[in-house]
Amino acid sequence: MNNKFLKELKDNYKIVFKDVNLLEEAFTHSSYANEHLHLNLKSNERLEFLGDAVLQFLISKYIFTKYSDLPEGKLSPLRSFIVREDSLAQFAKKCHFDQYILLGKGEKIGGGCKRPSLLCDLFEAFIGALEQDQGLDKVKKFIDKVMIPKINSGCFLQEKDFKTVLQEKLQKNGDVLMEYRLTKEAGPAHERIFYISVYLKGKEIGEGIGKSKKQAEQRAAETALLKMKEKVKEHGSS
Repeated sequence: MNNKFLKELKDNYKIVFKDVNLLEEAFTHSSYANEHLHLNLKSNERLEFLGDAVLQFLISKYIFTKYSDLPEGKLSPLRSFIVREDSLAQFAKKCHFDQYILLGKGEKIGGGCKRPSLLCDLFEAFIGALEQDQGLDKVKKFIDKVMIPKINSGCFLQEKDFKTVLQEKLQKNGDVLMEYRLTKEAGPAHERIFYISVYLKGKEIGEGIGKSKKQAEQRAAETALLKMKEKVKEHGSS
């Protein structure tokens, strides 16, 4: 593993891996493992699976305690905003993880180290590796330093559930015949990308792309809201 990165982890987060192989696994993308089969490397997919579950639990527990007055209907979207792809990708960049991921040639040329879905997976894989190496308490300390300050700033509370906002706006106009349709799926099974469009009375009003169907639906709703906003501006200026 890169010595500079090991020093960063120690200096910035007081993390020293007992089993460096776990850390290397967390930073090995499947494209790199597939190009170096002779090295018998493990990709970070299994650790990503574990890290996702660990993050969901720790963030759920934190916001459950911090926002004791929020009902479940508010806690769930808040958690999803905190651990969504874009957010975790930003945390990965903050920790300089993007500088140390091992990528295959094609993935590297294609700018994989900047792709939010890849960085999100990387962050989750690191969490999984840290939990396996040093346990839940150490992961909590890392999260306390990296993620909790942003949560405490209240910025995630300002995030909107775009699907709900869109539905409320359309209901005010008396328009409720709205539906979300999956129009396309792409990418390998472990990095599936979903394309979803939202329709009003059979007419497409917005489209979105995401790592999950829920995320793509949110993006589609957000696009629809932006288009509606632009139309209001156009009518106002004409």
